[in-house]
Amino acid sequence: MVLEGLGKSLNSALKRLFGATIIDAELVKELVKDIQRALLVADVDVGLVMAITERVQEQSLDETLPRGISRREHVIKVVWDTLAFFLGEKPVPFTIVPGKPNLVMMIGIQGSGKTTTIGKLARYYQKRGIKTGVICADNFRPGAYSQLKQLAERSNVPFWGDEEEKDAVKLAKKGFKEMKKDGVELILLDTSGRHREEVGLIKEMKDISKAVKPYEIVLVIDGTLGQQAGVQAGAFKKATNIGSIIVTKLDGSAKGGGALSAVSSTGAPIKFIGTGEGMDAIEPFNPTKFAGRLLGMSDIQGLVDKVREAQIDVDDDTAMRIMKGKFTLTDMMTQLKQLKKMGPLGKVMEMLGLQYKLPDDMAEVQEENLKKFEVIMSSMTKYELDEPKEIKASRIKRIAKGSGTSSRDVRDLMKQYDTMKKMMKQMGKSRRRGRGGIPGLPGMPGM
Repeated sequence: MVLEGLGKSLNSALKRLFGATIIDAELVKELVKDIQRALLVADVDVGLVMAITERVQEQSLDETLPRGISRREHVIKVVWDTLAFFLGEKPVPFTIVPGKPNLVMMIGIQGSGKTTTIGKLARYYQKRGIKTGVICADNFRPGAYSQLKQLAERSNVPFWGDEEEKDAVKLAKKGFKEMKKDGVELILLDTSGRHREEVGLIKEMKDISKAVKPYEIVLVIDGTLGQQAGVQAGAFKKATNIGSIIVTKLDGSAKGGGALSAVSSTGAPIKFIGTGEGMDAIEPFNPTKFAGRLLGMSDIQGLVDKVREAQIDVDDDTAMRIMKGKFTLTDMMTQLKQLKKMGPLGKVMEMLGLQYKLPDDMAEVQEENLKKFEVIMSSMTKYELDEPKEIKASRIKRIAKGSGTSSRDVRDLMKQYDTMKKMMKQMGKSRRRGRGGIPGLPGMPGM
């Protein structure tokens, strides 16, 4: 998980709410202290920490509760919304005009991960049907040309560069011309890594921008810098017209929280974050979803939207029965089918937060398994479907024979049932402790 240390600390802070019977001013003050400690350890600026926690305390205690929302749910939402607000509040995607050459100029200090990020972005957009190409205008750093060329080849995107040419402006202009000729829609221009105080390189950056007129300039920032990332971003923003920022190396950095908050304070939106070394380890930055992940309640709104899209519905009697642990084989099949509508089960459960992650043997239920389970269940009596605990060796043998499957297949079904029953029972207990729920999915935690 991105910024796992900070996420665990914030999640631990919220546990005060989950176990409390009364949410009062004293409890909120203790929660605020825990949040302050978590943010300071993550290298978030002291002034920003105070601004965040003052807002949490004020809105948690002073705001009138919305109808149908408990004080516990309200406080969690305030924490979530506040973190999202200070991280940028709303996602700001790239604006790419299809069928036209959209030139994005990438800048950043050497070592920030700029060239690797270009390779990741090229792969990201290529996979989404946008013809993407890369240009190497960095002949200052030895190996930049060959590195970018290899990344382009791995992503199967067009590459242009000239190892003999040393003039960065000429490289950018000629590369842009070639990419336009080939009908490339998104053109990613790699430039020399530079220090914010290197006057010559800053001038080169401005000259390139003037020559090719990129529709956007993107600054790549190293997330391990912590609060210093904000200083760096501010200096670059003052020197040129930065349209957005990408923060890299957030997979293992203790200072990542400081980097994100510091960069956000410059006013330039963060559009992507790097989450690992792999070519696919990059994702669009969504402040609200990111805040939810830090709190251990990953993308609850996204899951709610998926539930609505899939039109999943569970009647109240069934929901109450399942939450009390009275979970039948028919219930299991119904839930698996409905969750399948929303995509891979493992991915759906990840959206609920790490504490609800499915066991490995349940993470991916393939379509053929569901069909096999249905065939097996069709050979069961109503009594067996309602009372799975009564299915012993002799019944297993009869069911396997009647369904044309093996005894092992029937046992696999029963193992799946036992695992899911335990999970549903656990979720039911969580909901009864007051964590809320998602409409249509019994016992699943909400905000």
